[in-house]
Amino acid sequence: MNKIIFLLFAIICLYSCQAENSSLYDTRCENRTNPLGIDTNLPRFSWKIKTKANGDRQTAYRVLVASSPAGLKEGKADYWDSGKTESHESVFVPYSGVPLSSGVKAYWKVQVWDKNDRVSAWSEPASFSIGLLQAGDWKGDYIVFPKDKGNPQSPLLRKQFEIDGKAEITLFHINSLGYHEVYVNGHKVSDDVLAPAVSQFDKRSLARTYDISQFVKKGKNEAVIWLGSGWYQPGNPGVVYEGPVVRAQVETCNKGVRSTVLVTDNSWQACESGYLLTTDHWQFDRFGGERIDASVAPADMSNKELDKRQWVSAVKIDVPAHIVSPQSAEGNVIVETYQPKSIKQIAPDTFLADMGNSLSGWMKIKFPKLEKGQSITLSYSDRLEDNGDFPDQHQVDYYIASGQPNEIFCNKFNHHSFRYLTISGLKEAPKPETITAMLIRTGYAEEATFVCSDEDMNAIHDLVRHTLQCLSLGGYMVDCNHLERLGYGGDGHASTVTAQTMFNVYPLYSNWLLAWKDCLREDGGLPHTAPNPYPAGGGPYWCAFIVSAPWNTYLNYGDKRILETYYPVMKQWLKYVDTYTVAGLLKRWPDTNYRDWFLGDWATPGGVDWGNQASVDLIANCIISECYTLLEKIAHILGEDKEAENFAVRKAALNTLIQKTFFDTANANYATGSQIDLTYPMLVDATPADLLKKVTQRLFAETQDKFNGHIATGLVGVPVLVDWAIKENQPGFIYSMLKKREQPGYLYMIDQGATATWEYWNGMRSRIHNCYNGIGAWFYQAIGGIRPDDSGAGYRTVIISPQIPEGITWAKVTKETPYGTLAVNWEKQNGRIKFNITIPVGCTANFLLTEGVKTLESGKHEIIF
Repeated sequence: MNKIIFLLFAIICLYSCQAENSSLYDTRCENRTNPLGIDTNLPRFSWKIKTKANGDRQTAYRVLVASSPAGLKEGKADYWDSGKTESHESVFVPYSGVPLSSGVKAYWKVQVWDKNDRVSAWSEPASFSIGLLQAGDWKGDYIVFPKDKGNPQSPLLRKQFEIDGKAEITLFHINSLGYHEVYVNGHKVSDDVLAPAVSQFDKRSLARTYDISQFVKKGKNEAVIWLGSGWYQPGNPGVVYEGPVVRAQVETCNKGVRSTVLVTDNSWQACESGYLLTTDHWQFDRFGGERIDASVAPADMSNKELDKRQWVSAVKIDVPAHIVSPQSAEGNVIVETYQPKSIKQIAPDTFLADMGNSLSGWMKIKFPKLEKGQSITLSYSDRLEDNGDFPDQHQVDYYIASGQPNEIFCNKFNHHSFRYLTISGLKEAPKPETITAMLIRTGYAEEATFVCSDEDMNAIHDLVRHTLQCLSLGGYMVDCNHLERLGYGGDGHASTVTAQTMFNVYPLYSNWLLAWKDCLREDGGLPHTAPNPYPAGGGPYWCAFIVSAPWNTYLNYGDKRILETYYPVMKQWLKYVDTYTVAGLLKRWPDTNYRDWFLGDWATPGGVDWGNQASVDLIANCIISECYTLLEKIAHILGEDKEAENFAVRKAALNTLIQKTFFDTANANYATGSQIDLTYPMLVDATPADLLKKVTQRLFAETQDKFNGHIATGLVGVPVLVDWAIKENQPGFIYSMLKKREQPGYLYMIDQGATATWEYWNGMRSRIHNCYNGIGAWFYQAIGGIRPDDSGAGYRTVIISPQIPEGITWAKVTKETPYGTLAVNWEKQNGRIKFNITIPVGCTANFLLTEGVKTLESGKHEIIF
């Protein structure tokens, strides 16, 4: 009897030691979920903790990493067992086990201990694989479709291979210069499209890894690679062939032993696919579309269908030496589909479809019965002219019918930005259910929500949110996909805080920043876009992306490694700035064969003298002052204290010169007196404290008297206004401008039917553009009051201080931080404000009250004042 009582007591004690109120979720490796082919053999792990107890915290963790799922389940961590490690870290926890080699796939799980030393259950098993990291890891050749046998733009490549026995894991590594799709035994191996992400081809190409274990079988198998040119087109840097190029290999892994079972060489077969681009060189306003000959295009990837085709031998090709990196960003995915809001006939054989939403992506159409050779033309536009005409935006696809039943058109290796579509060549109106538009973007997670009592604010927020999703296809962010399709630093600089608040774009920025690093010239000069296929306009704000983007990525996601990587690049660019600094002030640098112009602000409304030299010079030097501030912080974080002190000294000297050179004492005015000219010196602390009130009054007077209370700035000025207003607790200033329904303004766009933001306030050119999206951060940082704190990057510490303008009575805001969901809900009630705040485990919030700071630990909190 005593033994039974003792046993029961032991079981109860064991159970009580479990942190039954805690569970682990959202496990990530390199901030991605179960990533394949990561670009490092020193991975880092992250996890989030759910708990019912307020004030709980992690005090220790244990991570197991194994070579097989079975080994992990049994606790046999042959790669790494961290043991119980006392630490509160749960974001980017570094691997510290046996060395991991290229091509390895591993499985991991984690458990944690809480503040009472109770251990949680294990997390669900997760996995990752290492990409091919070294040049010697690649065994195959680069191959192409021979151009003397046909058009090499979009070929099919085919090869059979054998697997002896059932492999535990089979991985397909592919390094394509241009787009690719991979099929094994007739099955497409991934839902990703338009792979890989972008890169600067003269310096780097990207590799993707696919787990094809479920598609292979013992014995004979067949692989098909379908290629498309994408940006790999003659005339672009690093391009050496008239069509796409590929190198690939298939590896099996049994009990940790890798074997290569397939490589690319000239034994592969190749054929034309029936898909062609309509232009042989992507350039400004000439991105064209695709021409699909359905009589030539494959109906499927079965052996029976493939055997009908005319095959020739693939050709090996030499590609200049460059870096091949595993892709760090998620692949492109279809995230939303739309069917027409309306269809109307505008000519005897032509129909106009309004998809009801602006988007970037693909079109899919199921045609009625067509005659063989019948030609259908699909034209795309983001707008209609004021008179209802359909403008020519040079986005056109052609479909040549096979005459077979159930013909379907779908894009494959190009994409469009549009809301409106014309279909020409049909004898009868298409049915709405036969037309589907597909929004495509990088496959990042959405990580924030905002809603408040003012429907106008909700509409502007949603407009910005949707726009950014239309512009983030390919592992970078573009200005617009249909006119330029370039990763402009200015547009990115202006929208980074908004994008990194709304979404988990850490992997996207990891990829995009590589392109910026690769575009750095020997003298430290940077282009205005990355990748940099051809010269593009911009100015210092565009180049300063190399400073602001790594800093904000660190601040929002907590990755110190990204600062270590890009700090040397920042300093090299700053030396270039010094070359064109005269008497302490940056002056215009020259145009080059990779960069044009020297802008201050851009895309301002009428009445703003954005090209005035004093304004341009003022803005340029405020940008450098802001860079000094960030570089001082970065240097301290990296332990470079002397360099940090130097940046502080340089900033102080520059601010003195800014004030001396550009300030008009008599009128309390800077340069032209525009909104950005007045706010930027105050934002970077160039304005002396005793003059802040006068300059602020001048700003308000200019806004009201000259611009009738409207926003009166452009791409650079929008985030500057937002940052200044948040810093100075001026929510009413921003709110009053956002409420304006006339031009210029966001509500003007919406009232004109916009579902994405425009390139210009008056609607010129692009209607899906990354120009004014810097406003998005204001909804979270001002109305929601959620702001990451420098002292605890990645939301380890956060400031909560809602700035509530008259006119908004409640708001509900969430932000998915690296530690979990942070929520701020507030409501005005009988002259008081009630706050309901949720803080995730691992995060500490400083809630700013009029009487001081209240520190909030994890859990739910209700505050009324």
